[in-house]
Amino acid sequence: MSTIAVDQHPGIGLRAVMTVQDSLVVARRNLMQIVRIPAVLVFELIQPVMFVLLFVYVFAGNIAGVDAFGGYVQYLMPGIMIQNAIFGATTTAIGIAEDLKAGFVDRFRSLPMARSAMLAGRATSDLIKNFILLLIVIGIGYLVGFSFENGFWNAIWMIVLVMAVSFTFSWVMAWIALSVKKLEAVQAAAFTGIFPLVFMSSALVPIAGMADWVQVIARNNPITHWANLARYYALGPYPVRFMGGTVNELIFYSAAWIIGILAVFIPLSIRLYKKLT
Repeated sequence: MSTIAVDQHPGIGLRAVMTVQDSLVVARRNLMQIVRIPAVLVFELIQPVMFVLLFVYVFAGNIAGVDAFGGYVQYLMPGIMIQNAIFGATTTAIGIAEDLKAGFVDRFRSLPMARSAMLAGRATSDLIKNFILLLIVIGIGYLVGFSFENGFWNAIWMIVLVMAVSFTFSWVMAWIALSVKKLEAVQAAAFTGIFPLVFMSSALVPIAGMADWVQVIARNNPITHWANLARYYALGPYPVRFMGGTVNELIFYSAAWIIGILAVFIPLSIRLYKKLT
């Protein structure tokens, strides 16, 4: 942690360096918890693997209209990676709620460290953990018939997009945790919000088969833009009726949603953290 006295009023550049250093210390602390209790990572891996296997072997034969992608597996995997990034971000909410319950947040607040460091460190450690889970899900995808079709660098861009979504939703989850506070309620609150968002999008099934009023929501759902862009990066150009816009439009909407959500929830989360008593 930083050792500079509070009344020294360091400049903006030094404060930024101190914030990064403090955040990395907190991130390391969170990652060490995973190393010491690897069963936590194993159980978190079960959920994305379960989703892949269920949708591939239970629902795939009942999903029509995806032949243009080379089958449902090709359509599904980019979307399910976006879904897993969002679901994986819920560990941010749970981790913060656990720290609140155990009194660790009070200890962090008593230390001479940046106010945002605890939250940024949690988001960073969960980003690293979700990256590991993403690589495993990609491997599972290859086992069930998925493959990247748009070149190596576009595959990298898809991974960058998925990680950006994961980091973005970690801050949403941080806000939920600091708003709800109670560990028993945080997980329910997080999933209550994200489940309808995920399923009313193109992440898992084409929008065309949804009810008319649901289609309106799905077309304007940020998860739809992210899933469609992930499919482009993974598979290459596909029919416009599925894309919901040109590639440039998908990139613009995807980036705008990510920047907009971060611009709202980072300040809100830090403000709630400062107000904790």
